[in-house]
Amino acid sequence: MSKDKQAQLEKLKQAILANNVCPGLAATATNLVMGDGNTNADIVFIGEAPGKKEDEQGLPFVGAAGKFLNEMLAQAGMDRRDVYITNIVKYRPPNNRDPSPGEKKEFLPYLLKQLEIIEPKVVITLGRHSMEYFLPGIKISDVHGQVKSIQLGSDKLNVVPLYHPAAALYNGSLRQTLVDDFLRVPDMIQNLPEN
Repeated sequence: MSKDKQAQLEKLKQAILANNVCPGLAATATNLVMGDGNTNADIVFIGEAPGKKEDEQGLPFVGAAGKFLNEMLAQAGMDRRDVYITNIVKYRPPNNRDPSPGEKKEFLPYLLKQLEIIEPKVVITLGRHSMEYFLPGIKISDVHGQVKSIQLGSDKLNVVPLYHPAAALYNGSLRQTLVDDFLRVPDMIQNLPEN
């Protein structure tokens, strides 16, 4: 099955290139950063957009925030090879600025198609940009670490908003909150409401 999913994800990547999604971003980026990990994963992590290291390597979460993410996965008894990691926006915004609402909107159909292909049990949003799409109008400080079941098209989706690892690297109090939330992830997945 995973070969088939890999082929579908490759087709999706080709569609982004063929459809010239966010040409302004594409012009300043080195790589289109689709995602990385297990295409049969139960968990998909979604960040906002690639940074400098991610753009250079063509992989999500490989810089300082990615190292922190890997550490937290290990602490929670998980491995990066068991999960799938992606971003809403697949090109690095210049100077690591926040992706614009228009850029997020342009990439959204491709993100949703990624989720449709992978069929995770849970989506973990990293930071407010990715959370806002699934849980609009909610503050991350009110819902971090909680499972929220939402309707997405004809499917139900379990979403767990977490703080972004990059934010936690610069804010000590957030760091412990994020680690604590992260350590609860395996139990959350065990106890997910049946859709």
